[in-house]
Amino acid sequence: MINKKENRRQRHCMVVHNSYPFAETRVQREANALVDHGLEVDVICLHHQDEPAFETVDGVNVYRLPMRRRKGSGAGTQLVEYLVFFTLAFVRLTALYWQKRYEVIQVHNLPDFLVFVTLVPKLAGARVILDLHDLMPEFYQARFSGGPDSFPVRLIRWQEKWACLFANHVITVTELWRQTLIERGVPPEKCTVVMNLADDQFFHVPLEQRTTSQNNERFHLIYHGTLAQRYGLDLLLQALDLARREIPEIHLTVHGRGEYLGSLLRLADELNLGNHVSFSTRFVPTAELPSLIAAADLGVVPYRRDIFTDGILPTKLMEYALLGMPVIVARTPGISAYFDEAMVQFFTAEDVQELADCIQTLYHHRSRLGELARNIQKFNERYNWASQKAEYVNLVKGLNADKSE
Repeated sequence: MINKKENRRQRHCMVVHNSYPFAETRVQREANALVDHGLEVDVICLHHQDEPAFETVDGVNVYRLPMRRRKGSGAGTQLVEYLVFFTLAFVRLTALYWQKRYEVIQVHNLPDFLVFVTLVPKLAGARVILDLHDLMPEFYQARFSGGPDSFPVRLIRWQEKWACLFANHVITVTELWRQTLIERGVPPEKCTVVMNLADDQFFHVPLEQRTTSQNNERFHLIYHGTLAQRYGLDLLLQALDLARREIPEIHLTVHGRGEYLGSLLRLADELNLGNHVSFSTRFVPTAELPSLIAAADLGVVPYRRDIFTDGILPTKLMEYALLGMPVIVARTPGISAYFDEAMVQFFTAEDVQELADCIQTLYHHRSRLGELARNIQKFNERYNWASQKAEYVNLVKGLNADKSE
């Protein structure tokens, strides 16, 4: 007898409290990897602007719920938004499951408790992956200044514990965070690292294209990504103000969006940096982003240090690495675990003068830029999306195989 289940494509669903594909590079990268390996993939997500309620994007079926994300809100408002999304996603996922019978469902945090939208499918036999983009207790402490023993943080750690117990498998983004989860009780064999590595399908601008711009007096810096206070953009503007006195032709491009944009615009105006900084908030497709980055001489990752940023390995840094871009980066535990001084130019986090000194040093010593561009390739040799993608796809298929046994 022919097993009809064996003949159809494996079906996979993702749930994410964000828009797709506009705001979630990680989700898009993983979804595309599964499609490339023959899986049928659905994504349940938020609306963004005038996107349709349903469309197929690069082979991924996108189901958008009738609500949008509100960034920059307080903890209470954020919780209400999470609960509304949870309710809508629970209803939509349950309905879709009875139609499609997903073998594996992957839920992306924040929040962690979103994983419980899979309750009905799991009871019916589906496997569940909890993909922890961020560790929620650390995220809350950094954003809302909650102490580790405060009631909200203990509550968040409790819901993280039960979310991880409920999931069949847990994914996170760095080995540092994997070890943190293991210390909190997640079995090592149940927790896997899938890094936010840049996709070499897009990030492959030739080195020569970038080095051409390094032979003139103009010195072009770039930061791209979310604009938040913890990412230290105000510190970078202050360092730019110091460095321009020695480098008149210096220019910084800040590309991204976030609740901190208004504060940055006001600070740039106060420092009279109009001729030295430009802000770009337009949406740039992933395929066009490498050209924007490669036009610069130097990337900057000026993160502050706190309990959350200490564990981050910035996606932008890995994109710079794949493009062979020299980078000045704040020294944090998460970054230092993967990069050394031969690969990037470190500065002490939150030290504006040291950051300005690093900018000036690299401007005057272009050979050091070349060394950094070459040496950062060591990271790419050890960590790359091609191998990580294969491990991720095998994990998803392996969960389905376990289900079938």
